[in-house]
This record gives sequence, C-alpha cells and structure tokens, in this order.
Amino acid sequence: MTTNLIESIQQNLEYPPLKKVDPNIQDIKGKDAESTIEQLAQAAIPAVLTAVYKLSRNDEGSLKILKADTHKDSLHTLFNGKENQLVEKVAEYAGVSANQAESHLENIADESIKLVRESVASADPQKLKQFMNDQRHHILVYLPAALNLGDLLKDESLDDRTNKMEGPVSNFMHKIENKLSQGGN
Repeated sequence: MTTNLIESIQQNLEYPPLKKVDPNIQDIKGKDAESTIEQLAQAAIPAVLTAVYKLSRNDEGSLKILKADTHKDSLHTLFNGKENQLVEKVAEYAGVSANQAESHLENIADESIKLVRESVASADPQKLKQFMNDQRHHILVYLPAALNLGDLLKDESLDDRTNKMEGPVSNFMHKIENKLSQGGN
C-alpha cells in the first residue's frame, strides 16, 4: 500500500484538502478566496514534507528522522535551526501570526515523522530514502513557490516550476527524475 503523505496528514489533522499549484502562476488558483486555515495548510504541509524529503537524501538525515523524538522540537530536527525562517514565510503566506504558524508547523512535523516511520516500518535509511523519493512529486505539486523553500533548504530544484507540471510527458519525466534523485545529496 502506497501512502500519500500529503493526503494522510491533511486527513489525520483535519485540514481542508490542498490544491495543486498552477505551474504558470506558481501558486494555487483563487488563493485570495481561500480561508486562513486553507492557506496555512497549503503552505505548511508541503513545506514540512519537503524538509522530510530533503533530510532523507542521506543515511545520516534518514536516521535523524527515524530516531527523532516527536515530543521534542520536530521542526528543529527537520529544519536544523532554520525553523524560524520557515515560520515567518508560512505566517506571511497564510496571513497569520508567527505563533499560529509555528503551532501548526510543529503538529504537522510531529505527524509527518510519525507517518513516515509507520510507512517505512523499519530503521533502514535506504527504505526511508526510497519511500520519500516516491513521495517527492506528490509533495512538490502542492508547494507554493512564494515560500522559496529551495533557498531555505539549499536546493533550488525544489522551487523549479517543472515540479508542478502534470500530464503524460511530465509524469514520465517525473518518474525519470525520481530514479535519478535516488543518489545521496
């Protein structure tokens, strides 16, 4: 059974469904008509999962995820001291206070780590890397470019608009991209 982490977190934490980012405008269509909680979920869930993906690219990062204490600062584990920058970006995107954004981000980080562990069901860094590799496209199609997460996580490919494209050719290219990205960064 393949788990879609975006949908699982959205459902488990009772957030409204996320919308895919339009590759032409690099944001969701009709963002201004969205409620604050919809905008918060739209920014926070894919941002946290992108950090999980990025951290899982090597054995050391994978072990950090697999051994993280979700009762402590999960957001710090995933963003390694850059969590305040993320909080500011998400708060600005959603039009909420930094405290509200941080609270939601912490809950999402805890749930993300919990779900990843359940899905991998072992302490094998390679299994985690493969699982997150399979999740990459599902995550990036929801990630708003306004967050500039590529800058924050030092991986410009995360903000590339081609990650948001879908269709027969794009989906084929994403499969190739996933195979090529299996190496450690």
